[in-house]
Amino acid sequence: MADRPKVVFDTGALFAGLWSDLGGARQILKLAEAGLVTPAVSPQVLSEIENNLRRKAPDLLGKLAVLLDRVGLVLAGTAPESRYEAALALTGHPGDGRVLADAWEAGTDFFVTLDRQHFLDNESLRADLPFPLGTPGDFLLWYRQNYVEKAA
Repeated sequence: MADRPKVVFDTGALFAGLWSDLGGARQILKLAEAGLVTPAVSPQVLSEIENNLRRKAPDLLGKLAVLLDRVGLVLAGTAPESRYEAALALTGHPGDGRVLADAWEAGTDFFVTLDRQHFLDNESLRADLPFPLGTPGDFLLWYRQNYVEKAA
């Protein structure tokens, strides 16, 4: 296990970290800012959040840029078609399949999502992945068990 786990955000989880100063997603970004985790997103997530903010909350675009710079966000590469096809078969959704494939290809240690339909409640998907996925709160518990308590 890496000294600094790579945590990949989907669009909803990244938006939650931007929107709320108090939630679990923001706590993960604070861990990143402290240099304790490596935050990453796929190109699709970055595009989706920028487009959503332009339409719904353009005043937050500057906050997004500053926050992502402070936390040292890593942009994951685009996964090859074979990885995308495997992820699509697991999620049943083209956009979520792309995000999952890119996270998988990036070597994520944990995938953070708020999407119940395609990720959190999809037990077969969870069983087939080589990494855990869960809510921001799930990640914080995983991080504590795997990094904080083991270091103590």
